[in-house]
Amino acid sequence: MTIVQPTLWGDLDPGWEDHPASAAPVTFQERPTDRAAPPVHDTFTVLRGHTERIVAHSSDRVAWLRARAAGITATDVARLASLRAVEAVVADKRWGSRFSGNVYTEHGKDREPVIAAWVAATHGIQPSAHLFHASTNRAHLATPDGVGLDASSRLVLAEIKTTGKGWRSIPRHYLRQIWWQQYVLGADRTLFVWERHDEFVPVADEPECRWVDRDDDQIRGLIQLADLVLDRLRGFRD
Repeated sequence: MTIVQPTLWGDLDPGWEDHPASAAPVTFQERPTDRAAPPVHDTFTVLRGHTERIVAHSSDRVAWLRARAAGITATDVARLASLRAVEAVVADKRWGSRFSGNVYTEHGKDREPVIAAWVAATHGIQPSAHLFHASTNRAHLATPDGVGLDASSRLVLAEIKTTGKGWRSIPRHYLRQIWWQQYVLGADRTLFVWERHDEFVPVADEPECRWVDRDDDQIRGLIQLADLVLDRLRGFRD
């Protein structure tokens, strides 16, 4: 879901920041529900509970948009396919995006609560509208569509989409969004849920879904590109 962000880079506190993904296609595949102990991650592994890192809630629209404008979000990172994309993201963060939505985004907004209720009922992942920051960098932000715990009390996320297309694999920009959210919240798995429609009428009684596992190699590349965006933006402030 694309959000038009205000340009508030002059308000960014310099103390907020503490400190190329592979192009191989990713196809859908189910993962077993019960897994071994979660893998050990690098220095960007979650250091404290994700609930301690809530920045804003989307119900407070002004605070939520201001917070998003003062960092880089999963929506921004979804566009970072290469170094070439960095400048485009910088421009939109600096001047604001011209995209204000269309009939497809409005349909997605209308259907998201319905799909989120299905996710909660079938997988126990509750809807979420909180904006979180990463444990090691307060300018790294994400708002997953759902947050929950699995049977082993491990954090899991949900990401919801609507589409008029049939997908054989998850689009790469959505994978980047998912990996970034996993990094920000310290999660190992995300339930990617999509509802296909024909002229805005759902084609099935229930949405489709697949689990996406965390990929630290991809996350490292995304962090590098995201920090390039932040560095460029800081340069305009200096």
